[in-house]
Amino acid sequence: MKLIVAVSRNWGIGRENSLLFNLKEDMKHFKKMTTGKVVIMGKNTYLSLPARPLKDRINIVLSRTALMEDCITVSGLSELFDIIGQFRGDDVFVIGGASIYHTLLPYCDTAFVTKVDADAVADAYIDNLDEMSEWECVEVTEGETDGLKFCTYRNRNPKEYVNED
Repeated sequence: MKLIVAVSRNWGIGRENSLLFNLKEDMKHFKKMTTGKVVIMGKNTYLSLPARPLKDRINIVLSRTALMEDCITVSGLSELFDIIGQFRGDDVFVIGGASIYHTLLPYCDTAFVTKVDADAVADAYIDNLDEMSEWECVEVTEGETDGLKFCTYRNRNPKEYVNED
């Protein structure tokens, strides 16, 4: 399983259920990486999408309280793991929000992090991978947009997502 996210200098990812940044280059990168794949998100992330569900992707929403239209809704990790077990790990992307990132981060083997060299007032954050010993930045590509870097992190020891029922 992979993770994809855009972060500010202090690893902020959102404010008031919206992205901190709406950068054309990053959106193009996100679309390229996730089109034709499975995307996993929480209810608030799903509701914040400008067009629902995300086109040309299998949309999975993790929510204990609501069923979402035109996507797969799961109420817990066991149900999620049953479904994503049918796909190759390289085809499954976690796309937010903060609690979903935090919950699924240990199961991800790769994180694609767009770093925006900017301060932004955020109310949602992702764990700082630079401070986590199990994660290592293995590649950095400068974006065409000033202050934008595309970073690839690898998890040295991802957890297997198997049901323990």
